[in-house]
Amino acid sequence: MKSLIALSLSAVAVSGCMGWPSGRDAQGLKVASWNMEHLAERDGEGCNPRTEADYARLRDHAEALGADVIAFQEVQNRAAAERVFDPAVYDVVMSGRPPSTRSGECRGRPGLFIQNQAVGFAIRKGVPWTRNPDLSALALGNPDLRWGVDVTVSCGRPVRLLAVHLKSGCNSGRQPTDPDCPVLFEQLPVLEGWTEARAREGQSFVVLGDWNRRLASRDDAFLADLNDGDPAASMLTLTSGGQAAGCKARYREYIDFIATGADATARVRPGSFEEYRYGGVPEDQHPSDHCPISVRIAD
Repeated sequence: MKSLIALSLSAVAVSGCMGWPSGRDAQGLKVASWNMEHLAERDGEGCNPRTEADYARLRDHAEALGADVIAFQEVQNRAAAERVFDPAVYDVVMSGRPPSTRSGECRGRPGLFIQNQAVGFAIRKGVPWTRNPDLSALALGNPDLRWGVDVTVSCGRPVRLLAVHLKSGCNSGRQPTDPDCPVLFEQLPVLEGWTEARAREGQSFVVLGDWNRRLASRDDAFLADLNDGDPAASMLTLTSGGQAAGCKARYREYIDFIATGADATARVRPGSFEEYRYGGVPEDQHPSDHCPISVRIAD
């Protein structure tokens, strides 16, 4: 009986994702990253207070994005995420980190206060997934730094996904006198340990999220340290390639990335990287200060 059950499960995995429209899984799994800029549970709260109409627009954009798995950042809690990602359509997976103790006034917004900023995933129902332990070490013991959220999805060959939101304030260079740079570079060996472990296990893996770092800049020190080539399969490729960011006119370099390990890189659909710019609405009408990015990964 056990062998028959195992055989049935294998057949489901090979045939694709249950409940998908015919031919959808043949295009590959569409994975995305989206910093949602202080998405709060309730109207009028947080550093980007929203109305129900704003949440409705976010729901429309989530549908238009059409991703199967979305790694999200800056979301207060599960209730906030489910205001955008309909729980009838998506499974929401939240970081296990206790709520941050940061609650100061929002910069330049008197009377508004910082809410918890959590990392998580929205996974379309029908996509098989399992949860792995959070990468809590990424917080360096600081309750205000974010944990990584780690899931495995398997619409065919499994792929391990790690959602991250790294320390802000050190988007280039490696200034030791800058209070933010030493913290970001302390997170590096934790992240490197995770990628190297996946490579040694022979797993296909992706690290995606808000890196708060211009990794695609020439000779970026953070990416160079991370990509030391040992083992070779741990080398990360930025799926955005040499494309310039277009979300904001004043920022032409990405800080959000979908980075693939060697095995996952071989599975990326050529030309599938996209930056979703909210249907071309003017920048001042964007519902977040980040635009979602996505790529397709073949089974």
